[in-house]
Amino acid sequence: MTTFVLATHNPHKVEELRRILGERLGPHELVGYDGPEPVEDSDTFEANALIKARAANLHTGLPAIADDSGISVRALGGAPGIHSARYAGTRDDVDNYTLLLERLRGESDRAADFMCAAALVDGDRELTVLGVWPGEVLEAPSGAHGFGYDPVFRPEGVATSSAELTPDEKNAISHRARAFGSLVVELRSLYG
Repeated sequence: MTTFVLATHNPHKVEELRRILGERLGPHELVGYDGPEPVEDSDTFEANALIKARAANLHTGLPAIADDSGISVRALGGAPGIHSARYAGTRDDVDNYTLLLERLRGESDRAADFMCAAALVDGDRELTVLGVWPGEVLEAPSGAHGFGYDPVFRPEGVATSSAELTPDEKNAISHRARAFGSLVVELRSLYG
């Protein structure tokens, strides 16, 4: 059995990742990370995920799993993108999606993708996979589940916001589920 550290200080992500990875990962253990938070200064989701995983691996000596995720809106040239968590400058979810809605006011093209890069760093190897969840930005927030931009994102093929999905429904189809589902395939081949 291998112990993996989840390289995030975000309790929502820890909970979501444990749900997504739990049964799929088999007998391996997932532990939280309490080390220093690195500076995410790259311009891609993949590179920022690797920055976090490298820092957690260096700090703990354990294989580290990290992600970097956000929402990319076509009408805004891909913004907020890698800046999604600090889009409004406050790191507050409501502030972030309120600013997004303001910037999209009157815009007919509301296409957006939730993006998630999942990374593994274990000292011997580094790998990343990307999960994309297409959809659109709603006119107003709706729903009480999830976090981040979930209240204003309607996934393609779904009649509600992602914040109106149950955690199990979301974790079956989300950008994180897609990225970490691919990562689990790699983890199984590397760690059994």
